[in-house]
Amino acid sequence: MKLTSSNEVYRCKLFWITEDEAEDEDGAEGFHIKRSVVRHRGSAVMLAVDEKDRVLLVQQFRLPAGKKLWELPAGKVDEGEVVLETAKRELREETGYSAKNWTKLVSYFPSPGYVEEYMTIFLATDLTEGEPEPMDDERIEKRWFARYEIDDMIRSGEMEDGKTLTGYLLWSRSR
Repeated sequence: MKLTSSNEVYRCKLFWITEDEAEDEDGAEGFHIKRSVVRHRGSAVMLAVDEKDRVLLVQQFRLPAGKKLWELPAGKVDEGEVVLETAKRELREETGYSAKNWTKLVSYFPSPGYVEEYMTIFLATDLTEGEPEPMDDERIEKRWFARYEIDDMIRSGEMEDGKTLTGYLLWSRSR
């Protein structure tokens, strides 16, 4: 496919939206796509695991979900920032923790039908505790969870966040 037009129709601090059109590069007659696309610089997700094999989750109110969710800490890549820098910054800001060891688990598109966002999940280990520095619009609770607790949350349907399911299941199956 070849992008033939892209017009920005909305912009805010988290994302922007374009109206895009594309056509078949081979010139197939009549094959034309028109979509609204949510543009996003990408995000880093941190699976922080301590020496007891517990996972650090954060809980915050998510307006689109209409409720508080337990999830892996995550944050948007700032302009000019490398995704690993984002991971280190966001872990410190949201939880106060820093990690000596970082391993990339996976990168993926969480919803490629209309969102450009590309998420990268990192395993963070050898942790040091510090003071969190949340943004003004964040009210974050943090808690360590044993693997059986997260497994129970998944089985019961209480765990509903896609990045958390993806990161945790990849990590736990490799153990």
